[in-house]
Amino acid sequence: MKRRGSGPKPSRTSDKVLVVYPASHWTRLDSLRDRAVHVINALAGWSQTALTHGSVARGDVDDKSDVDVLIPFNVNTQIVEAALENAGFTIFSREIAQATPSHSPKAHIQLDAEQTTSVTVPLTPFRSLELEFYAFGGKVTLPELKDKIRSPGCTKRLILIEPTPEGHFESPVVGRESEIARLLGVSVAIVMERVRVLTRRDTIGRTGMYLRIPVRDGESFEEVLQARVDSDPALRRTLRTRS
Repeated sequence: MKRRGSGPKPSRTSDKVLVVYPASHWTRLDSLRDRAVHVINALAGWSQTALTHGSVARGDVDDKSDVDVLIPFNVNTQIVEAALENAGFTIFSREIAQATPSHSPKAHIQLDAEQTTSVTVPLTPFRSLELEFYAFGGKVTLPELKDKIRSPGCTKRLILIEPTPEGHFESPVVGRESEIARLLGVSVAIVMERVRVLTRRDTIGRTGMYLRIPVRDGESFEEVLQARVDSDPALRRTLRTRS
């Protein structure tokens, strides 16, 4: 089985696998986390609530890992973009994405041409399960990044990652949903949802997003979203229930 990271050698301990990171892995992880700190620091008004999630939070990064920063509540995206540009970032592309008709639409702001660094802002308030999605995958805040804290979380392969001083333990999620929920401090409902979605994706392949709308220069996310609402009853219902 191919493991994340740059060639770590696993060793078995009880029913878990211990993955030990080589020096090159720690170097890559530090670089990605430093980039996340730089982005969150730019979001001065929300830096204490913004977070990064996924492998950068857990520590099991590889050469395809991205830096994804989230402001977990809806704010004026024009102010967010101004804060990023004032800090020296260039905004390369912008997009509204909505996973399903019942999910909150989100603003995605890409900060490099390769799309390896991004900021996400929900355009309507998240439901509790949507917030728990980030805890399921592992998340850390700015103070935790600065203190080199890594969080446990689950990968898209449904593997639980538990950080250790040497690397991490990994173990399967399926069949342990209640245990995983307790360990991550989330509801069983989000664990069951992720198992269902990711198992289905593994069986039939990725099914894509419900909405992906590019936002052009001179347009705001809010304006583009409102224009879509006028012609999309499902999106209109979602926004009505979140207001």
